[in-house]
Amino acid sequence: MRAAGEERTTDMVWSGSWVTERLGVELIGDGRPDGDRELRELLGLALRRNPKRAHLLVSNVLGKHVPQKPSVVYGAGFELGRRVRALLGEAEARRAVVLGYAETATGLGHAVADGLGVAPYLHSTRRPVDGVARAGGFEESHSHATSHLLLPEDPALLAGGRGDGEAPDAVADAPDAVAEQSSAVADAPLVLVDDEFSTGNTVLNTIRALHERYPRGRYVVVALVDMRSPADRVRLAAFAAEIGARVDLVARCSGTVTLPDGVLEKGRALVAAQEQAGSGGREARSPGLEAKSSGPEADSLHRDSDSPGPAAGSLGPKSDSPGPKSDSPGPAAVVGTERRTCTRVDLRWPAGVPDGGRHGFTPAHRAALERALPAMADRVAAALGGARRVLVLGFEELMYAPLRLAAALEERTDAEVRYSTTTRSPVLAVDDPGYAIRSRLVFPAHDNPADGPGDRYAYNVAGAGFDAVVVTVDSAADTPELHAPDSLLARLAAHTDRVLLAVVPSYVPSYARPCTPAHAPDPHVFDPGAPDPYAPDSPDPYAPDSPDPYVSDPHVSERQEPPTVLPEPLRGPAFSSYAPDEVGWLLQDLSHVELEAPVEEREEAIQSGGAHYAESLPVEYQPSDQYQSLFKAALELSAARVARAVGTVTETVLAERTPRPVLVSLVRAGTPVGILMRRWARHRHGLDLPHYAVSIVRGRGIDANALRWLAAHHDPADVVFVDGWTGKGAITRELAEALAEFDGTKGPEEAEGVVRAGGSGGFDPEIAVLADPGGCVRTYGTREDFLIPSACLNSTVSGLVSRTVLRSDLVGPDDFHGAKFYRELAGSDVSGHFLDTVTACFDEVADAVDAEVAALAAADRTPTWEGWAAVERISEEHGIHDVNLVKPGVGETTRVLLRRVPWKILARRGAGADLDHIRLLARQRGVPIEEVDELPYTCVGLIHPKYTRGATGANGRAVEPK
Repeated sequence: MRAAGEERTTDMVWSGSWVTERLGVELIGDGRPDGDRELRELLGLALRRNPKRAHLLVSNVLGKHVPQKPSVVYGAGFELGRRVRALLGEAEARRAVVLGYAETATGLGHAVADGLGVAPYLHSTRRPVDGVARAGGFEESHSHATSHLLLPEDPALLAGGRGDGEAPDAVADAPDAVAEQSSAVADAPLVLVDDEFSTGNTVLNTIRALHERYPRGRYVVVALVDMRSPADRVRLAAFAAEIGARVDLVARCSGTVTLPDGVLEKGRALVAAQEQAGSGGREARSPGLEAKSSGPEADSLHRDSDSPGPAAGSLGPKSDSPGPKSDSPGPAAVVGTERRTCTRVDLRWPAGVPDGGRHGFTPAHRAALERALPAMADRVAAALGGARRVLVLGFEELMYAPLRLAAALEERTDAEVRYSTTTRSPVLAVDDPGYAIRSRLVFPAHDNPADGPGDRYAYNVAGAGFDAVVVTVDSAADTPELHAPDSLLARLAAHTDRVLLAVVPSYVPSYARPCTPAHAPDPHVFDPGAPDPYAPDSPDPYAPDSPDPYVSDPHVSERQEPPTVLPEPLRGPAFSSYAPDEVGWLLQDLSHVELEAPVEEREEAIQSGGAHYAESLPVEYQPSDQYQSLFKAALELSAARVARAVGTVTETVLAERTPRPVLVSLVRAGTPVGILMRRWARHRHGLDLPHYAVSIVRGRGIDANALRWLAAHHDPADVVFVDGWTGKGAITRELAEALAEFDGTKGPEEAEGVVRAGGSGGFDPEIAVLADPGGCVRTYGTREDFLIPSACLNSTVSGLVSRTVLRSDLVGPDDFHGAKFYRELAGSDVSGHFLDTVTACFDEVADAVDAEVAALAAADRTPTWEGWAAVERISEEHGIHDVNLVKPGVGETTRVLLRRVPWKILARRGAGADLDHIRLLARQRGVPIEEVDELPYTCVGLIHPKYTRGATGANGRAVEPK
């Protein structure tokens, strides 16, 4: 049966003819009148760069090597699932478990599970996951990467008649859940899904390995094509009799592959000859692909001879562009040489839904995903602009999530949407209409694979005329390598006008991660008695008013709306100039919104009560050459001092708070400090600490949605809030009050979820700071009030990120607070220079840090709040009567001069170079400096009280005192 969206192709060049003519490899149908034609429509041929097998069967409907309509790819797997359902019957179909093969069939197997109905799904993986025990494994003899791991979250998912799979300790601690699942799948049919059967060896290895540990009475083997020889078929039948189990086969098409004698050696020689012929060339865009190949979607790859190449306006490689590594393939291989900006798209992936079947995917997960898909597709569509030809490109084993996203995009836009994925498999590319792999992109692995670094590939993408590519990866693969100059994103940028990046959170089983998201579907619960949403005449389970048959959260007794889906953190270089692994910003990007207002207008609105300071942004201060020189001098003077404070506060956190802290910086001053603490932990202890940045607003509290995100991904007890310094302690108090309110305002289920996750009652409100001159916290690097150079500037020393914004028309109840990324200031950016200069001093200060940490451990560090008392006194002495207008400390005084309308500066008598930049800024703004005694801070900035624009001169400067 032809899948939806396919067209019958005639009078076209078959995309396997090149290999057939040169090697004698042929595909022969199953003897039916249309058998040969159907087989050739479904498959093309290419040559592997693999010593174990010369040829590769290239599927036109799998979505791996050939970009295809997502509806065709999903429909092919779904239809196979329907056939399995008919084979098993309703009762057995309800009990079946589906197992797909990595990497090629992970998406196909998932689509089969969807077609089968209420069936949990698992796929093998080549990615080991810390804390997850193997429930089995097997070998794929012909593959370039042979080992398959089985890592179900619930080992009972694979349990056969005995139901005695060995559970990890954390699962064994929940015997009721395991027993329930074991009973549900006892002797359940196991459906194994691969893209093709060539010899059947992989299937034999799988069943043998699983049957020894989880024996059962029935297996169903599913593939798009069955190309086994008669001898292979006899061997599988004999094996089934040996183990005493029934083994059925379901394939869309069948036939055989004829291989002449010596084909492996001939194939190696042919590959070598092709690579030798192109060894002096470059990986460049293939020229116009004039002829058409057969297959249901051949026109998605091949263009008329007068086609100009990539979509109009795109930048292909320059003729003098450098070539790839010496072992790169011949003339049809493709790399990009032009960089374009990659735009991140926040999918807002549904909380608790796995990214795929690596650890299991239940019907409850499926229902939640179905509900979320339309909105996710709409977010992608909004970011595509006017793109008319779009490729959604998945990532190795991550096939199902991008496939479903692409299918939803296909349904909800007028764009021509295609789908394929990257792969580990090395295949020769030949620009010939009779060859299945016309072009390839080569790029380094970007997911820190367990078997080490290596090349990865994207086939038939370059030269296909896509004017937008949506790269979809899991968060484990969103690494610096993905954003490097030779990365996949960079390669794609040379062949398309627009590159988007969508990141799906990498799912980790609950017992292998610090916490489970509140309201996440319970992955240990599978109810075989739940209504079948695919049964005839059954109500639509996804209709808005339908009861949800899959609610599995034990705290939910009746249908509730699905949990709010929060986006993944923003990361550089798309947001901020920091490297993506340095910090994840739990913010929304408001770079497109005009938020800046003159300082004087803002001050009047703030003091009159007409606006809150977080509802607008000051115009970014552009430092003069003289001020830039002061910054550089200050950095040279204080870098070691900052490094010593960084080391001291980090070691104190590791020793007293938690050995594996999750650093959460308060935007903006805390962010560079959090990055430096992360660097110290890696440099001194080899720890790779998570680090995020969140917004906290005086009078409005901390971003509650950011807290929810953190609670869903980490143990709140491990979260350590980080800031640059304390002044009078206002933010310290704000955080404590906000966390108390957060705990008190959640519903009972949500509150319980956060407390459960925290293990010790939730988030710790104490901030860790670099400097605590106000005596407000117990965890600090120093209590001296000294110049921290990152306080001298605004965004240009903070990753080019603005202060945060909280305004009701921009930030909804389910949104993160906002901020802007000032890309246009990149020429003045010293964020990296500041971090690198301080980091270079780490070894120099190591001994001093050890001594200070030991001294602090024995000291009384009880907060004295002497800074708050001093601020209250100063407020009254100077007739201000508002502590919010008194900003103590070097950092806060700098902010007054850069962002507010200053009245005067109080400076400790005899203060030295720490105040050089303060003196310069004060001169520039006409602000007097008064030297005083008995000041607990180096300096204090006073904001003009009861400010109106009439309180300044015509030039906007503060009125000089008489």
